[in-house]
Amino acid sequence: MTSDDAIPTASTSPSALHERISKRVGAISPSATLAVDAKAKALKAAGRPVIGFGAGEPDFPTPAHIVEAAIEAAPVSANHRYSPTPGLPELRAALAETISASTSLPIEPAQVLVTNGGKQAVYQTFATLLDPGDEVLLPAPYWTTYPEAIRLAGATEVPVLAGVDQGYVPTIEQLEAARTERTRAIVVCSPSNPTGVVLSAEQLAELGRWAHEHGIWVVTDEIYQHLTYDGVPFTSILAAVPELAGTTVILGGVAKSFAMTGWRVGWMVGPKDVIAAASNLQSHLSSHVNNIAQRAAIAAVTGPMQPVEEMRAAFDRRRRTIVEKLAAVPGFTVPTPTGAFYAFPDVSGALDREIRGRKVTTSTELATVILEEAEVAAVPGEAFGAPGHLRFSYALNDEELVEGIDRVAALLAE
Repeated sequence: MTSDDAIPTASTSPSALHERISKRVGAISPSATLAVDAKAKALKAAGRPVIGFGAGEPDFPTPAHIVEAAIEAAPVSANHRYSPTPGLPELRAALAETISASTSLPIEPAQVLVTNGGKQAVYQTFATLLDPGDEVLLPAPYWTTYPEAIRLAGATEVPVLAGVDQGYVPTIEQLEAARTERTRAIVVCSPSNPTGVVLSAEQLAELGRWAHEHGIWVVTDEIYQHLTYDGVPFTSILAAVPELAGTTVILGGVAKSFAMTGWRVGWMVGPKDVIAAASNLQSHLSSHVNNIAQRAAIAAVTGPMQPVEEMRAAFDRRRRTIVEKLAAVPGFTVPTPTGAFYAFPDVSGALDREIRGRKVTTSTELATVILEEAEVAAVPGEAFGAPGHLRFSYALNDEELVEGIDRVAALLAE
């Protein structure tokens, strides 16, 4: 080992440590949801009966016909070789057809880029659209990856907070007050992670017309589009405002609706020039997505939807259970989510008190106490730009769901 390879010690100066990592990457916070999930799994591995509500990961196996497509693809030599960076032509064509159906607009395969999961699509979209100094309006509560990806592009997120009293939906007046001459884009996530809110066609039309009037790009995350409840329909913002087609990027993936989180297949769909530029970026970043996973994704988006409907029905049952039980927890206010698989209670009424001798003043502190005292893992609202909340994923089995919330209720009732 040379002196240049020396591992820093406790005596290494802060400035020297800082020089080892770029400011850009050093400023990134780890994923709060994955961190909570990792801690819960570590405690469980150590023998503690932790119940995790942290990660948004379906507990179902990937549907059999999708797995079978991957098995059939594995021995095919063509799948052992490089394939086009933007994705297999068959998958891009299938996705173009799917997005055409949801938007009622003609989408061509050249407008589709297949990515290594939804997060890569998020990162590449912001890297392609944004320059240093740009601002992105970010309705809060928001998914934890959005602000980090925006900052990595050299831009700045501008949170626009809408609380439980607004149904977690910001008004046009709030958005207009946050808009400046540097505003480049706005993020839309419907159905929403973390709130489970599904925007109506009317709400999307109002927001879309406002964005179009001011020449603002719309980045719309539609990864939960197949998971809505109570008869609430999913609407793509391009179906509500077709004139946005030239300034909108749709994000999606197979992870949530098809129980394929580990397969890592996402996509971005947008104007051809944006997709071409993002493809150039991906050609240097990661090249194409694993061919076997792409073959599985083709089976997912073109195959029967009955397995998805069965999972959706299970999520719906769990949704009703968790809302009922969380509503009985002292200090919790629980809106009923109509999409995705998250409950996002306002827990401010449970703060500013002592729990088993520990003073709790923030939702981060409350999440810590719940994990350590009740052995239940939830994600604090600070991670989503909404202090005073907790996010509970109900993508876990019914028995653990009931026991976990019962533990929380018992702890906070003391």
